[in-house]
This record gives sequence, structure tokens and C-alpha cells, in this order.
Amino acid sequence: MAKSARAPRNRTMRLTPEEEDSLSRRLLYLERPATVADVENRTICQDAFQAVEFLPDQFVDLLFLDPPYNLNKSFNGRAFRATPVTDYQNWLDSWLPKFRRLLKPAASIYICGDWRSSAAIHVVAAKYFTVRNRITWEREKGRGATANWKNCSEDIWFCTVSEDYTFNLDAVKTRRRVIAPYTDENGDPRDWERAGDGNYRLTHPSNLWTDVTVPFWSMPENTVHPTQKPEKLLAKIILASSNPQDLVLDPFLGSGTTSVVAKKLQRKFVGIEIDRFYCCLAEKRLQIACTDNTIQGYQDGVFWERNSYLERHRRNRRLRLSQSSLFEDAARTGVTYEE
Repeated sequence: MAKSARAPRNRTMRLTPEEEDSLSRRLLYLERPATVADVENRTICQDAFQAVEFLPDQFVDLLFLDPPYNLNKSFNGRAFRATPVTDYQNWLDSWLPKFRRLLKPAASIYICGDWRSSAAIHVVAAKYFTVRNRITWEREKGRGATANWKNCSEDIWFCTVSEDYTFNLDAVKTRRRVIAPYTDENGDPRDWERAGDGNYRLTHPSNLWTDVTVPFWSMPENTVHPTQKPEKLLAKIILASSNPQDLVLDPFLGSGTTSVVAKKLQRKFVGIEIDRFYCCLAEKRLQIACTDNTIQGYQDGVFWERNSYLERHRRNRRLRLSQSSLFEDAARTGVTYEE
């Protein structure tokens, strides 16, 4: 049976057999204790629970954990099965403390989950770290439910090792449109600014994120990984909780978003992923990041509210999408291309 033709604007990343063979040669596999220099800015193709035993002490500034959620899911043929919440909690508790050894005293930890796994994450994380907040982000993709509420959000638990930790507030403010532009008695803006394409205000970041778009087929960051996190989401976390040249570790790397965003934001990285194909996707994305450090939705040092930066983004040649293409996509799919 012949494969269906790829849509002209489908930009999902692909790997040829030749690329996969070449990129796989860059991958690292640990069999003995490693130094920081051994693993820095590398992709480790290995079971994270095996690799962690060979990693050095206290070398990580930011740990991003995106383990399988407590649901039935296949990752390129590797299946994860849903279990009772107590079993999932025990599974988390069997490996999370192993990563504490890797963290610097001022390190931060972010742990991803959904409504099924979030309670277990909170309980286990609180045993080993200081839990500071729970971020909920809108995951606008997903099918509707007929006898339940549509599931369109996920959680990220923000934790720290100690009371001494990094949080760069100004780096993660969001630029939002001003709906009601109040002025003082002289007609000057009050806590907002006028711009050629509208009125905007820089706002403090909250724990409710509604400005992130899940990667889809017309976005250049999109891959075939079933639970890929958006680059914009990782940019918020990395900018807030690390500084340039800090090291970011992701033991469930998937197709490489954490490493790629760390590289684009001048951080060091270590990514661990058990699946060779996903590791190669990560390496290809890292290769592209050497010449293209753009992050959709983040520009001019600020995060833009979804769709608020559309006009200027259309003029960005690196997107290679015409105005007509954007409107055609919106009319045909009902989905707008995020800022």
C-alpha cells in the first residue's frame, strides 16, 4: 500500500536511514563513572535508571523530568501501562531519589504530569525536595469527550533542593495586549506602552500558562514523538531557573526539546533517552540549533501572548510561511499558528 503524499506545509522533522546512521555515532553510552566533561552537551542513549549510576555528583543546576504519565502509551514500540495510583507513586519513589545526588545545592527541579499522576508526584517530590508551586499549562490539543470533561491541561511541579535557588523574574515576563488602556491625567500610559501594532504590558508570570502551543505538523520543531513538549514551555523554565552556562539535565529526553532549548539559550545540557531513533532526532535538532536559535513565541527578550505577535512573525523569513498560507491553514484546520 502506497504511502499518502506529505502535505506541502507539513514540516514535521524526518530522518533518512543515512542520517540516522550518521547521527547515531554521536550518541554516548555509559559503562563506567563519567566526568562532567565526558557528558556535557551530549545525548546519552541509555536507560536513565542505568545511566544515573555513572553520572558525577552535584553537577546539575536544573533538572527537568518528563517521565511517562500514568496512562497507556507507546513510545516507538515501548509500552508504558497505567497502574493504580499507589503503584505509580511507588515507581516514582524507586528512582527519583537517585537523581538528588546529581544536583547542586541551589538546583531547581521541574516534574511533569497530568491529572492522573499529579497527586503521586506531589507526595514523592515532597519527600526529597521543597515543593514550591504547581504550574498548569493549557494543552489545547486533544479529542473531546462524550461523558467527561475534555482533558486539555497538564501539570509541572516546581521544586528546589534548598532555600537558595535561581528565579529570574524579569526573564520570564509575558508581553500581553492591553484591552483597556488606562492613562493618567496627561494621557500617558499607566503600566503599559504604545507600539505600532498595538498596546502592550509586561506582566509577571503566573502558574497558569495559556500561551503555549503544542507542536503540530506545520511547526518546524514538530517531530513524531507522541508527547513532545513545546520549545516555548522549556524556554520559560530554563530562563527562570538557570543562568547562562548552567547545566540542564533531562533524563527522559524524548526527541530533544530540553537540550535544544538549553543550547539556544546558552546553557549546557545533558540528555538521556533510551530510544535510539528519538536520540537521533534530538541530535538533528541540535545540529539545526547551531545556525537557528529562534524559539517560537519568544522574541526580543520577552514571551509573547499567543497570537499577539502574529504580524511581526509573518515578516520573519525564517518561518517561510506566507500570509496566505497562514490564513489557509486557519480556515482549513481551525488552528492558528502561534505568535
